[in-house]
Amino acid sequence: MIEQKLTLKQQQKLSPLQIQTIKLIELPVQELEQRIRKELEENPVLDDTPQESKDEETPRDVSLSEINEDDPTPSYKYHVNNYGKDERPQYNTFSVKQSFTQSLMEQMGFRNLNRHQQQVAAFIIGSLDDDGYLRRDIESLVDDMAFRANIETDEKEVLDLLKIIQEFEPAGVGARDLRECLLIQLRGLRKTKDVEDATTILTDYFQEFSNRHFQKIMAKTGMDEEDMKAAMARIVKLNPSPGGQVDDSYNDQAQQIVPDFLLDYEDGELRLSMPRFSIPEIRVNRKYADLLLEAANSSERQKKEAATFVKQKMDSAKWFVEALKQRHNTLQNTMQAIIDYQHDYFVDGDESHLRPMVLKDIAEKTGFDISTISRVVNSKYIETHFGIFPLKYFFSEGLENQEGEEVSTRELKKVMQECVDNEDKHKPLTDDQLVSEMEKRGYKVARRTIAKYRDQLGIPKARLRKEL
Repeated sequence: MIEQKLTLKQQQKLSPLQIQTIKLIELPVQELEQRIRKELEENPVLDDTPQESKDEETPRDVSLSEINEDDPTPSYKYHVNNYGKDERPQYNTFSVKQSFTQSLMEQMGFRNLNRHQQQVAAFIIGSLDDDGYLRRDIESLVDDMAFRANIETDEKEVLDLLKIIQEFEPAGVGARDLRECLLIQLRGLRKTKDVEDATTILTDYFQEFSNRHFQKIMAKTGMDEEDMKAAMARIVKLNPSPGGQVDDSYNDQAQQIVPDFLLDYEDGELRLSMPRFSIPEIRVNRKYADLLLEAANSSERQKKEAATFVKQKMDSAKWFVEALKQRHNTLQNTMQAIIDYQHDYFVDGDESHLRPMVLKDIAEKTGFDISTISRVVNSKYIETHFGIFPLKYFFSEGLENQEGEEVSTRELKKVMQECVDNEDKHKPLTDDQLVSEMEKRGYKVARRTIAKYRDQLGIPKARLRKEL
């Protein structure tokens, strides 16, 4: 005999509104603007053009929330204005490389270049990476200009213009590798003996230099120890990243950044606001509202079908607008919770005041799921009175110090960097020695953690930090 059992299984199914809200929460403000414009194009009952006529024949305005779910043909026009009638403040657009690229473009303007040369030079400048290097080979760059920008050029012209760009400030910009970057900087210096020796080392003995084989270099060049020390001191002062470095923890940067949040500190209080950058007001299109009016008093099948179609579009518009409101509230509540949690840091921007904080901490404060907090944090930025930061920046795990107090990984990295900065460069600290140094300062950190932090900070191994 087959035994049959009846079991109840609870299954959660997301509503269209919930799905819509989740998708909108993930978007930074620029992509949100694009998403709204896409909705305006695809949903014919939505219109971002304000009404100009206020005559008596215009049906009265009413919120979409007043739609009667049982009546497919309401007898009035609907009006939706999710953001009110107040003027929307305008905010600047920030670019991760904005000042660097803009500076190069301005310097190009002082050169005697024709329009075609300016276009080629501008494309080269736009192809530089965050460190100011041109990592792409010239041949592919020539092809790219032809296909992407319709600019006809050749390798010789690109190289000629690249040499001009390499004369710009900051010195070393436009280099194709580290050696070229350092040599460009040396070319701009007065030809003292240490500069000439440094140029010889980088030009003819770069491999030995990279491996810190100082004795080999001295044997091949005839330099004595004092000459070698002077040349190395000159090289160490050069900038290996003329474009400026970006924290490697946050490389998911957009070309342009529009802060999703603004934080002001006035009269001893932190005030949070959310910019509404080019987000259009949403109104129901007059033509489709009129169609509803006509269908309301008609028994014709086609008009009834049209009214049903418009009603479906109305529902879609209502969900979209409600999702926008929920996105706004979710982002605002999450950011406020982060500010409350890291209050001391947001007052003065001192990194030592950053508390250890993970997604779970903010989820508990807001009541949202961890997945929701993760979506809010991803690709969002805040502008503060001491700079612009990705929200990810404020999250870090923690370890306990010897007093049992929890400290952030960022604080540990800062202390570790200080240990390396203050070490004897003739005998740089190994990872095991860094463990001991950290312990002397009250931080108990495993060797593998030291190695991980050292890599994240871009600190070479001990043998590569050794100097004469």
